[in-house]
Formats: sequence, structure tokens, C-alpha cells
Amino acid sequence: MNDVGEQAAQTETLANTMLEQVYSLLARHNIIPNDVQQQMLTSHVRAMAHRSVTGEPLPEVEADLFDEISADSMRLAREVVAQFGNLPDEEAWLLSVHFEVAKDNL
Repeated sequence: MNDVGEQAAQTETLANTMLEQVYSLLARHNIIPNDVQQQMLTSHVRAMAHRSVTGEPLPEVEADLFDEISADSMRLAREVVAQFGNLPDEEAWLLSVHFEVAKDNL
């Protein structure tokens, strides 16, 4: 088994699946990221897929940095992280920032 090649293929498949789900979720909640926000969100979800497949941990994240994130954005982010099935809650903290920023587009 080609570990690196297999991981890359799994990461790509997982990232594409999750990106479809993320953008569908956001659309259902009338959250429409602009072009720059889409690029950043896509990059982040791809990194999440990589960490999900490889088990690579996030650097330490301070919870209090996310105190001003709305409960709705955090709930949506946790919903996405739960879909991965093996990522820590800190991933939701970081992902929620993308959702919160995109909500300001309305």
C-alpha cells in the first residue's frame, strides 16, 4: 500500500465530500461567502480533511479567543466537524470563524 498516495486520495475524496456538505449547509442558512472567503474556507476544509485522514493534530488553540462567535456559527461548525467523525472540538472553533465572517455579507 502506497501510504502517502493512499492518504492523498482519501484526503481529496473526503475534502470534496465535505466541501459539498459545507456549502450546502451554508446555503440552507443563507450564509454566502464571498470569493475570498470561499478560498479561505475551502483551504481550511481541505486541511481538516488532511488532519482527519492523517491524524495530524492542530496546534494548541485558546478557547477564549472564540468567545465572540455566535452560538449559531459554532453550532453549524460543530455539525460539520461531527461529520468528519474524528476531529477535536477545536476544529469547530476555527471553522466557526469562517461562518461568522460570511454571515456579515448579508
